[in-house]
Amino acid sequence: MLFILEQGLFYICFIVQILALIIPVLISVAFFTLLERKFLAAVQKRRGPNLIGLWGLLQPIADGLKLILKENILVIGGDKLVFFITPILTFLIAMVNWLILALGEHYNIFFFDLGILYFFALSSIGAYALILAGWASNSRYAFLGSLRSAAQMVSYEVAIGLVLMNIILITGSLNLYEIVEFQRSCWLALPLFPSFIFFFIICLAETGRTPFDLPEAEGELVAGYGVEFSAFSFALFVLAENANILLNSVLISILFLGGWHFLGFSGPIILILKIIIILISIIHVRALLPRYRYDQLMSLGWKVFLPLSLCNFFFLSALINTIF
Repeated sequence: MLFILEQGLFYICFIVQILALIIPVLISVAFFTLLERKFLAAVQKRRGPNLIGLWGLLQPIADGLKLILKENILVIGGDKLVFFITPILTFLIAMVNWLILALGEHYNIFFFDLGILYFFALSSIGAYALILAGWASNSRYAFLGSLRSAAQMVSYEVAIGLVLMNIILITGSLNLYEIVEFQRSCWLALPLFPSFIFFFIICLAETGRTPFDLPEAEGELVAGYGVEFSAFSFALFVLAENANILLNSVLISILFLGGWHFLGFSGPIILILKIIIILISIIHVRALLPRYRYDQLMSLGWKVFLPLSLCNFFFLSALINTIF
């Protein structure tokens, strides 16, 4: 009986820990959309959302309620089961990635030694969910958008793998917590500045952000793989996409900017400020740059980032072998 109680308490504590992580993530994702809309409005010299709540602060809540209360329309001729499951699968993949992140000196749900490998594996699985979403929609626009998205993710994941190998070479670890602790005296963005720039740009491509938002180009594909989804299903795709943007901002802060360390000081506020700076940079890119053509996008991945990342990896390997 005592064993059963201990197991029950363990599972309750585990669920509470997960909720304590996922609920703030969802709130952050909601208000990231508000930050983006406010920032873009300022760049374009217009007001932006300012009616719902003080300064428009309740606009994300109003948008969420609107999507939840709308009718969920199912497509005719598509696979209804897969159509229903794929938004949930996409959202779950986005959320599970957060479980291994090192968010502070005393806050880790999983102290996972293969954290980088885990992140790389799960980000690859996301392509399958998008292909299924396009296929189940029974729409040529949706299917073409899902194929674009999968090809884009696969193309840039090759380069991002080489960038992550540079970090593993220097730190000698796949554990995100140990990588942060390695940067107490020097951020990896300084010795690995080319890798830092590559990783930032590749994250934009991986998450389908401007100027790499080709999978949902409105002028060509009418919103791509999400064109047939509505109401709560569409909301799950939006949440997953923005959660991945936030996740990549956290990873950039952890892998290259020292995580929660800055000039001898440590704390979660330092990590949060770094994440906000990265997010503002991502929004700024959207405000300033036009969209690539799809052939340019693929050429950039295979003919520019892959060779440069490979050369950077070989150079760093030779340098480390020479020194040590």
